[in-house]
Amino acid sequence: MFDRARHAQPVDVPHGTTIVASQFADGVVMAGDRRATMGNVIAQRDIEKVYPADEYSVVGIAGTAGLAVEMVRLFQTELEHFEKIEGTSLSLEGKANRLASFIRGNLGMAFQGLAVVPLFAGYDHAQEKGRIFSYDVTGGRYEEHDYHAVGSGSPFARGSLKKLYRVDQSDVDAVRVCLQALYDAADDDSATGGPDLTRGIFPVVYIVDAQGVRRLAEEDMQALVDQVVAQRYRRPDGPVADETGEAQS
Repeated sequence: MFDRARHAQPVDVPHGTTIVASQFADGVVMAGDRRATMGNVIAQRDIEKVYPADEYSVVGIAGTAGLAVEMVRLFQTELEHFEKIEGTSLSLEGKANRLASFIRGNLGMAFQGLAVVPLFAGYDHAQEKGRIFSYDVTGGRYEEHDYHAVGSGSPFARGSLKKLYRVDQSDVDAVRVCLQALYDAADDDSATGGPDLTRGIFPVVYIVDAQGVRRLAEEDMQALVDQVVAQRYRRPDGPVADETGEAQS
């Protein structure tokens, strides 16, 4: 019998790329670049890859964009439905586990090259801190400490995060670290988009703490991006950490 799956041609679909997250003293920050690629083509310059999952958690998407966005919508709906039925929200670990089951349900598509690998983060009221969870294509769930990155530019972003992350950093410091990490990823990964100053397209950044989820306002985002770009004019490879552990810009 003719095996259609074996002879099927790969389909070019938009893919999301780099998502980064970094803890700070009172919570966690997640940021994503705005580029989606389809093979060697830029499919979209202003795609949003970071979304609030509920009032105290966020999810960033990497992988097949269409499937990832649909997964996030279903995840948001399920969390909202649970809260309405039970009168209380899931714990942060419960949310992370539920997202793992969605990813596991996409395993068949992943075998066909249409994988979805999100990054999940939120504020844990029981532990009074921000937490980060990563996944593999089988739905394996792993807690990450301090910082993490997923997507095609993640090796470069993680290298940047490793040098710039500080345990006692503030929320604004964490945002700056994430922006620098995305800039480094865009510098070396063609599928990751850097700040687009001519079009006014900047990374999407969410801050999560005990007060809930909030998106960084566009004017605040532009001011921070301008600072990062100005630093890059002086030092194109970005800030470095000296032997004391302090970042030098």
